[in-house]
Amino acid sequence: MIVTTKDLFKHAYGKYALGAYNINNAEQTMGLFMGNMDSKAPFIIQISKGARKYTHKLLLEGMIRAADEIFPDAIFAVHLDHGDEETCYDCINSGFYSSVMIDASHMSFDENIAATKRVVDAAHAKGISVEAELGQLGGVEEDIKVAEGNAKLTDPKQAVEFIERSGCDSLACAIGTSHGAFKFSGSQGLHFEVVEAIQKLRPGFPLVLHGSSSVPQDEVERINNAGGAMKGAKGVDPNQYLPAAKLGVTKINIDTDGRLVWTRVHREFFRDKPEVFDFRPVGKVFIEEYAKFIASRNVFLGSAGQLDEVRAILKK
Repeated sequence: MIVTTKDLFKHAYGKYALGAYNINNAEQTMGLFMGNMDSKAPFIIQISKGARKYTHKLLLEGMIRAADEIFPDAIFAVHLDHGDEETCYDCINSGFYSSVMIDASHMSFDENIAATKRVVDAAHAKGISVEAELGQLGGVEEDIKVAEGNAKLTDPKQAVEFIERSGCDSLACAIGTSHGAFKFSGSQGLHFEVVEAIQKLRPGFPLVLHGSSSVPQDEVERINNAGGAMKGAKGVDPNQYLPAAKLGVTKINIDTDGRLVWTRVHREFFRDKPEVFDFRPVGKVFIEEYAKFIASRNVFLGSAGQLDEVRAILKK
């Protein structure tokens, strides 16, 4: 059942975070739904600009609609990830999305507010929520490229002004994460003081963490052992997800990890079975492995086991 992002945030706030997982194909879609159903978790499906270009936006929407029928007990929202204004308006007018993200974080503070406000006005007219971003994450993921020297943490006081002037419904704040598989060096971690300060200034407002994949070291090691070359890849400690959720982070984006699972499964499969050319057997392995991974992340997020309670609240 597709629901509003706002309803999911209301239930999650201060207790757990919703996993926001990107999809690009049928195998990811099946594994995502299976993993969330196995762990009894509500979740958010994210479609990025890159995913819309990879196949076609209507194909992605069709797969989600089909999965909704296959898994009738699933409860989830559909979200545009890192959209520009044009893409946001296209998703708003489609009538399919629960929420959209306008990423104008590369603009000046006032320009970011103005662009976000335009999207907010269009989205709210149709009952759709808007996520915005303030501060810049480093790293590379699809269309997002920010040099480490240009990355900057979100200023809590600016965040409150941004929320009030733009009218956004949730805010992605930069607290030290970055996009991609090479997030940290040394013992660097998340700046929880930024999240805590925003929550104190604006209690009850949903915050979002981008670039939050954990980059499991066992996945990286297995990829490298099967011919990969991912030296130094490092991500967010998943044990930090729930503490962040307790401070008002209601949505945590996890994309890179799914790509690592895909890469590990395919590298190992074709290394061990070089005679195979049918993509379906390896696709089935990936679906099962991705489902296991999703279920494991939901435990860290605290969303595992929340499905029945969310369903009961939505029925009221």
